[in-house]
Amino acid sequence: MFEFFRKYLLSLTVGIVLLAALIFYSLNLPHAREANILERGVGAVLAPVLTPVARIAVLPEQLWNNYLDLVGARRENLRLREDIKTLNQSLAAAGEALHENERLRSLLEMRRTVHDPTVAAAVIGEDVTPWFRTLTIDRGASSGITEGMPVLAAGGVVGQTIKVTGNSCRVLLLTDHASGIAALIQRSRARGVVRGEGDARCSLEFSMRDEDVTVGDLVVTSGVGGVFAKGLPIGTVTMVKKGQYGIFQTVTIKPAVSIAHLEEVLVVLRTPQD
Repeated sequence: MFEFFRKYLLSLTVGIVLLAALIFYSLNLPHAREANILERGVGAVLAPVLTPVARIAVLPEQLWNNYLDLVGARRENLRLREDIKTLNQSLAAAGEALHENERLRSLLEMRRTVHDPTVAAAVIGEDVTPWFRTLTIDRGASSGITEGMPVLAAGGVVGQTIKVTGNSCRVLLLTDHASGIAALIQRSRARGVVRGEGDARCSLEFSMRDEDVTVGDLVVTSGVGGVFAKGLPIGTVTMVKKGQYGIFQTVTIKPAVSIAHLEEVLVVLRTPQD
C-alpha cells in the first residue's frame, strides 16, 4: 500500500488539488459575484485555449448565415430586375398612350371644323419613291370610302383616296406629281393650283406675277372643284420668285402636315358630285 501511494503520489496530489479547486469553485459560484484569486488564475490559464476554440465553433454558423444572405440577395436582385423591367414596360406603354391621345385629340379638333361625315383611319403602309407618293390606310369601301375623297390630318390636307378595296385604300399625297388642289393665299386671296414636287414640297402654279404673295403666307383650299371644302390648311409659302419674263411667279410651299410622321387620318365622305 505504501509503495502504491509513493508511486502515484504526484498524480494523487494533483487530482486532489484539482478536485478541491472544483469543489471550492462550485461552492462559491452562487454566493460570489466577483472571481477569487483561484478562479482568476484558472481563467487566465484556460482563456488562450478556449477563445480560439469558441471562434472555430461559431465559424460554420457564420459561413452558413453568409451563404443564406448571398442567396437571399441574389433572389432579391432578380426580383428587382423583373420589377424594373415591368415598370419600364408600363412607362413605355403609358407614354405611347399619351402620345396617341394627343394625336387623336388634335384629329378630333380638325373633325369639328369639317361639316361632312368623316371616317378615322390608321396608316398601315407607305409608298414613297421618286415617282409616287402614296399611303395605305386601313379603311375602304366597307366604311363608305370611294375614290377621290379628301384625306385630312390634324394639321391640314393630306391628299385624296385612290384604288379603294373592301377594307383598305391608297391615298395620293398632295406632294405627288399627279396631285392638284385648287388653293388660294389666305391673306391676299391670290389663287392658284397646288402641285406636288415629288418630295416634301409643293408649288403654287398659275399664280399671276403681279399677285401679292410673300414668304410665310398661309395657303388654304379654295373650295373650287368641290373635292376639298374651302379654307383647309395646305401649307406655308417658303419661297417666291418673280422672273423677268412670263406672266406667272414661282411659289414654293411647305406642307402643313408632316407626311413622314402620319399615323392617323380623317377621310371626308364627300365626292366632287356632292
